[in-house]
Amino acid sequence: MLLHDGAASARNTDHTTNTGSAEAMVAPWFAARRPGHTLPQPLYTTRAAFDFDMTAIFGTSWLLVGFTCELPRPGSTLAEMVGPWPILLVHDKSGTIRGFHNSCRHRGSILCKPGQHQAPRLICPYHNWTYDLDGRLLAAPRMPEEFDKSDHGLRPIHVRCVSGLIFVCLADEAPEFDTFAAHLEDYIAPHALETGKLAAQSTLVEYANWKLVMENGRECYHCITRHPELAATFPVAMSRHFEGSNAAQTFADAMVEADLAATPIEGDWWQLARFGLNPGVETLSMDGKPLVKKPMLARDDTHVGSMRLAVDPHSFLHATTDHVFLFNAMPVGPTETHVHAKWIVRGDAVEGEDYDRDALMELWTITNGQDKELAENNQTGVNSPGYTPGPYSPDAEMLAQRFTDWYCDKAAEYLGRTGTAAA
Repeated sequence: MLLHDGAASARNTDHTTNTGSAEAMVAPWFAARRPGHTLPQPLYTTRAAFDFDMTAIFGTSWLLVGFTCELPRPGSTLAEMVGPWPILLVHDKSGTIRGFHNSCRHRGSILCKPGQHQAPRLICPYHNWTYDLDGRLLAAPRMPEEFDKSDHGLRPIHVRCVSGLIFVCLADEAPEFDTFAAHLEDYIAPHALETGKLAAQSTLVEYANWKLVMENGRECYHCITRHPELAATFPVAMSRHFEGSNAAQTFADAMVEADLAATPIEGDWWQLARFGLNPGVETLSMDGKPLVKKPMLARDDTHVGSMRLAVDPHSFLHATTDHVFLFNAMPVGPTETHVHAKWIVRGDAVEGEDYDRDALMELWTITNGQDKELAENNQTGVNSPGYTPGPYSPDAEMLAQRFTDWYCDKAAEYLGRTGTAAA
């Protein structure tokens, strides 16, 4: 489902030609950033910043791209875009989920268009070069006798699967993952994602820089007035990890009794927490009542809140008793971002009998639409010659500031490795 409107005022209008490397252009902009403030204007608007972000941020980070239940059997494939870069996930004959650059080793055509597919082999639609599910080249018609197929297998990418979630990294050397994986398994395993199924998905085109989209998604300063539907069930007045109140402590004590991990924990690029929803609320829905008759998290007490996972640079996830919602923001251009949403329910839940697809999607579809308007308005204002980076609220925008600080630290690390200094 593609949601799209004009929003011409927020479209990408940057047509500048870089005369130097993106690194050399962006370094002074990072150096100019004031602590505790939003970013200098060019980091939200220019092609140089977009090119840098793809290489330095998305090209070196672990990215949450989907669920193992989207590749249920050998021959299942899932083709996705990481910005302008096509990738391909494959369930091979041994049961392993592998990842490859979705680019034929002949002349570079993509092997599979974005989406889910099923096939015993990977066949390039251009010249019929054929690959096994493990990436080996099996056939290359009309190539010379001395041609060595073993030198032309698909180029792999790093893949890690944790309790039904799929992460990829496109870097030659991926960042350390095991610490995060151990904590994540504690939090997400009770939700039985491996036995779930994809019940719905959507893509929303937002004409705003990806960092504005993510800053918006990392704070609820705006939620009380801008998300009345979400506010009915979600504790929108929260601060950071929902800690500090008597209700939060009571909820944490109850989770200990239920043997569910709940204590907020975070690493450099990830955050985990289980928090209580509004009083009397069982799940994130329009009325707080379950959307799926068959729960994913079976407990005598259905008031177990939401398990929140946030992954920098681009995603967050909420797992409640009856379903899981994933928000995934992918940059497409300097001022265009595609927000992919996915809803997971129990594998044996029957649409029309155990859940209604439209009702399942309703709350987050409304919320994401409201956030689209906010992000596009934000982009239009940031484009103004009068834009000046402003301060974050230490109470209401702690996680938005944490995201921006992480982004700047990650950029500084990359610039240091490339030997690029601010002018």
